[in-house]
Amino acid sequence: MLIAFGSAKGAPGVTTTVNVLGDIWPGDVLVADLDPAGGDFALRHRAPAGAPIDPERGVLSLAAAARRGVTQSELAAHVQTIDGGLDVMAGVTRPEQMTGIGSAWPALAHSLRSAGADVLADCGRLTPGTPVMPVLSAADAVVFVVRPSVEAYAHLRERLQWLSEPLQIGRSGSVPVGVILVTSPSDSTAERDLDRLLQYARLQVSVLGRLAYDPKAVAALSGRSGRRIDRTLLIRSARQVVTSVRGIASGRTTATAGN
Repeated sequence: MLIAFGSAKGAPGVTTTVNVLGDIWPGDVLVADLDPAGGDFALRHRAPAGAPIDPERGVLSLAAAARRGVTQSELAAHVQTIDGGLDVMAGVTRPEQMTGIGSAWPALAHSLRSAGADVLADCGRLTPGTPVMPVLSAADAVVFVVRPSVEAYAHLRERLQWLSEPLQIGRSGSVPVGVILVTSPSDSTAERDLDRLLQYARLQVSVLGRLAYDPKAVAALSGRSGRRIDRTLLIRSARQVVTSVRGIASGRTTATAGN
């Protein structure tokens, strides 16, 4: 399955969310850094031996191969393993590199969807005209990451209304859309408040749960801390979120397979 993650505005923690979900994902998983503004995975992580991640081996090389009709067996040539064992596809380092991908986006999206592993795609900020729209349309689910605030919810509502038509939100056979909240572990009302807002706006979008905001655990994800994080609130909350994300994505995967 292919799951696209993004934000409506600002930096609520999309990359961190994709990183932590990938670390605990059950089964084979690949993280694809598709942020049009420039990816962070190659900057945050190193290869197991300590060498830097090669920014040219990833989305750019896959896009070039996609124009030639890349096969599933060739996909491994564009994937690197970071310290900790997570397989990643490095993103662009400069926004202007996205322009060079151009017409290869549909083929690239198809390659990711048939990768042979579950793909978690970090698509960065989702705005009208985003070049990653073919990925959103091909995805088994689109998941927004948001922090609780009036401004953030307003931008989220606007983005969801914009995507209602291209993703056919709420219609039969549509791409399921969900929202993950990044908030304080003690915040017990944000999830309920967001759900009410979505219902009031008549948006058939699921609130998939809360990811605990834990800066120390986040630092450990990229090796900047020796702290074990397997028992942190971040990981405990992420396990519940993984179940919800897989749930909405597998629903479309099953429906597509049956057609």
